[in-house]
Amino acid sequence: MALFNSLLNPLYNAVSWVLLVFHNMWSVIFAPASGAAWALAIVMLVVLIRICLIPLFVKQIKAQRGLQLLQPQMKAIQTKYKNDRQKQSEEMMKLYKDTGTNPLSSCLPILVQSPFFFALFHVLSYVAKGQPVGVLNQATVDQARAATVFGAPIADSFIHNQGSMTTRVVAAVMILLMTATTFTTQRQLMVKNQPLGQANPMMQQQKILLYVFPAMFAVFGINFPIGVLIYWLTTNLWTMGQQFYVIRRNPMPGSAAAEALEKRQAERSAAKVAKDVTVEQAPVVTEVVEVKPVRQQPKREPRAKRSSPPKKST
Repeated sequence: MALFNSLLNPLYNAVSWVLLVFHNMWSVIFAPASGAAWALAIVMLVVLIRICLIPLFVKQIKAQRGLQLLQPQMKAIQTKYKNDRQKQSEEMMKLYKDTGTNPLSSCLPILVQSPFFFALFHVLSYVAKGQPVGVLNQATVDQARAATVFGAPIADSFIHNQGSMTTRVVAAVMILLMTATTFTTQRQLMVKNQPLGQANPMMQQQKILLYVFPAMFAVFGINFPIGVLIYWLTTNLWTMGQQFYVIRRNPMPGSAAAEALEKRQAERSAAKVAKDVTVEQAPVVTEVVEVKPVRQQPKREPRAKRSSPPKKST
């Protein structure tokens, strides 16, 4: 365990340093020992990590789509070599190699994010004990230990809370929200972004994971400090929003989301055509300018001409 901690010490230092930087930033607005300053520092830590993980998220989406496109070939291999597991695995690996598909790419964001999650868990555990950790000195640890969110210390958990009912209620609500957001994200991926009318061997696995992951969070969440629950709930909300955007704008071909996108595009095209036709058929209003007649003023004759009598004709 000591060796494990020594290997992760740089990560503990990095996470505690980022927390301290964001905490100092929010301390300009809130009290340094307030739960708002520390909770928002944790939220900003999540945002920073998820922004850094966007390239991996794009790679994950491409990997998932690649696996979806390979489903018919994978099913054919499974059917052909159903009695030979070794040959089946060899053919699967050959298929992945030939198509440049890596099944592990779909798990990259979770795998990369996990060390930061455990590092934050470690930091908050030390804060709960009142011990300095990473770059957090004793004074900063005491501030963090005194910080509360809705009356619950951020370093306490549902189990380790010194008998505080407030902490248990806050932790229970956050665990329920964390579980609900995990379930919603998985269900959104299954219902809207899966090809319709295709035999999908992975669908059954995803249905199992739809209930396994939320159940795991509900079970293990009772051991997570409030700060870790804030971290995980924030990253779940980020994932849900990011996935909603991707599914809506760039869905899996042949899925319900793809059909909805085509329908929206068709409606926008029809509305644009109707607008153009309306503009073309609109009557052209020509402004008629009324020209007033110019009154001709009679020329005034000279006085000498007016006074002389008219000449008699011979």
